[in-house]
Amino acid sequence: MIRAEFFADAQGTLLGFSVTGHAGLAESGEDILCAAVSSAAYMTVNTVLEILHIVPVSLRAEEGDMLFRISERDARLCTTLLSGFKLHLLGLEEQYPENLCVSYTEV
Repeated sequence: MIRAEFFADAQGTLLGFSVTGHAGLAESGEDILCAAVSSAAYMTVNTVLEILHIVPVSLRAEEGDMLFRISERDARLCTTLLSGFKLHLLGLEEQYPENLCVSYTEV
């Protein structure tokens, strides 16, 4: 199962996310859900880094897992992008409830 956890402050402003695990729908490299989640996660992070030029508080991507966190100072610039990523994953979770779990943690 893929576990996507979004980090938010007390007001609900998104500050980042972590994505771990594998969907298990198909062999590695052929899993459409893993590909969809990975592609959207990388698009989100690359846009923050390369287009918005924001330096994250935390960034780790290795072997299919990703952790990404921005500062509260930069949250306003990233809110639309992070909200879009969250919306995308919630849609995928509806389609694949046995393979994707989206959760939230207040930080």
